Amino acid sequence: MWNLTRLRVLVAVAREGSVTGAAEALHYAQPSVSHHLARLEAEVGVVLVRRVGRGVLLTDAGRLLVERAEEILGRVESARAEVAAHAGLRTGRVRLAAFPSALATLVPPAAARLAAEHPGVELALTEAEPPAALTALRNADVDAALIFAHEAPPAGDQRNTTLTPLLEEPLYLVTGGASSEAAGRADASPAGLRAHAGDSWIAGCERCRAHLVSVCERAGFTPRITFETDDYVAVQALVAAGLGVSVLPGLALAAHRDERVRAERLPGEMRRVALALYGTGPAPEPARAFAEVLKETVTPWRGGFPDGGG
Repeated sequence: MWNLTRLRVLVAVAREGSVTGAAEALHYAQPSVSHHLARLEAEVGVVLVRRVGRGVLLTDAGRLLVERAEEILGRVESARAEVAAHAGLRTGRVRLAAFPSALATLVPPAAARLAAEHPGVELALTEAEPPAALTALRNADVDAALIFAHEAPPAGDQRNTTLTPLLEEPLYLVTGGASSEAAGRADASPAGLRAHAGDSWIAGCERCRAHLVSVCERAGFTPRITFETDDYVAVQALVAAGLGVSVLPGLALAAHRDERVRAERLPGEMRRVALALYGTGPAPEPARAFAEVLKETVTPWRGGFPDGGG
């Protein structure tokens, strides 16, 4: 039977791209990582990695085993969580990865509700954009992930995951305050967007940037993107300073609203928010408890977004 520690070492080497990186990530000595790799190769009877310069490359067999090892380790972690929760929810832990605006809006009331109803369950939080959150979930680094998508299905590896839709948040055209030239042209219809074809645009993450370009192209122009930042506070500050216009989702504006900017809802443009849990069967009790309180606490957000204004 293969040793789980050696499988974890192989997965870490694949993820980090080197023995040194894996050793640092696992808090192991480098010779220990090399030893585990050598023992694992002896056990499976094939070469799994080849050293290239200071890094390593997986062989075809290595890639196959990494994929299966991630699934095995994820199921072991789920089994451990289920056994730990067998006596009920007196103890337990939920590790959640979520994108920034969800951490600022959706998570706090859910965390408070979880603490009140299940005081023995610990909630650990990690900030991560959807693709990284789904990878962490598949690798059993987290137990649940809050993700968003402009498209369906969302981008990212969804193998062995269950998605629960939570809400749809509108998107907004964000322009300067009432005294600015951009505000005088604020109109989020396609014709209104075309009025901003000559403006500078501020884009967010890779997926948000792609969606921004798509929205503008449907309105008949390609946006001239001069700033890029994932920080929705910074986006609004840049807009308020007259350095461009942007598009932001409702949760970002709910988390922080700069009074100097104006937000106009983009008709027909929605961002879908969902909770991802590991596995296709019943979730471990702590994760299931968190999912239930989250579904209840997001209810006020359904239809509770602003209609715009300065």
